[in-house]
Amino acid sequence: MRHAIVTGASSGIGEAIVTQLLNDGWQVTGLCRSSVARSDPAFCCVNVDLSDNSSLWEIMPTLATPDAIIHAAGIMAAAPLGELNADISQRLWHLHIEAVETLVNYFAPRMVAGGRVVAIGSRTSRGAAGRSQYAATKAALVGMIRSWAAELAPKGITVNVVAPGATQTPMLKMPGRESSPPNVPPIGRLIKPQEVTSLVAWLVSENAAAVTGQELVICGGASLR
Repeated sequence: MRHAIVTGASSGIGEAIVTQLLNDGWQVTGLCRSSVARSDPAFCCVNVDLSDNSSLWEIMPTLATPDAIIHAAGIMAAAPLGELNADISQRLWHLHIEAVETLVNYFAPRMVAGGRVVAIGSRTSRGAAGRSQYAATKAALVGMIRSWAAELAPKGITVNVVAPGATQTPMLKMPGRESSPPNVPPIGRLIKPQEVTSLVAWLVSENAAAVTGQELVICGGASLR
């Protein structure tokens, strides 16, 4: 049974990814601050604050080397110039960049051919008014993932970003984004979490062995505007 580590497993896209992988026959270790109870014996929840790097380092040696690492943990923060908060920038960086950097830095040398790394990015990596701090971390994520893809391709390990537009998850209602509400894309509705997880599931499959170093955008046509 293949083993995946999924961050942000307690809600939103991370929770949906866990469900998809379990249905596909994976063993899943979920990393999140909140406890997650599932009846499936193939699922294990490990409570850890991913924004606390020392806590993450403590638990990593207790985890089995995964066949796939999927970084879905994330937060949204929005503010215009003149109201940017340095503490928010640090929090976004720790969660979106440092956490996955720590995980992949530790496990990649231990992973074998066929391994997969997928990070959930955002369409806003290209920039969005009022979301500069969030967009900056997602842009940095793309550069980091592409660099890892170049390093790991000779080992047969793929590394990609799945970048959805506004997705129907609890993140849309998080405090801190009132100044920049989500825009409904041309398809007339928000992206469904299951539409994101379907792409993730394909990327971690054997059929996606030739796809690496890509930022795959799911935007509902928003990029056409």
